[in-house]
Amino acid sequence: MADVSRLPAALVAHWDWQRQAACRDMDLEIFFHPDGERDPSRSQRVARARAICDSCPVEKACRDWAHQVEEQYGTWGGESEDERRLVISRRRRHARQGASAPRPAA
Repeated sequence: MADVSRLPAALVAHWDWQRQAACRDMDLEIFFHPDGERDPSRSQRVARARAICDSCPVEKACRDWAHQVEEQYGTWGGESEDERRLVISRRRRHARQGASAPRPAA
């Protein structure tokens, strides 16, 4: 079962940006890999998706959303799954380091 704990409440404000997305109503195969896809096909597909994202008015909102919910699949905001996994991993590592850092004396 999918972990939905990172998803925000179902408020229109959380989703409204998607109505302006350049990819809206496009073929999702451009943004999500088929089973067994490998390079160079994968790199070419991601490049096509990025070209669409580059002209998208909500590219940053899309990428921020994918980071917030830790989206595991697809190209979001011009960022591939592998790139996003790295960003999320770094964010988690920094959060752990910050939580374990000693607090300064008052």
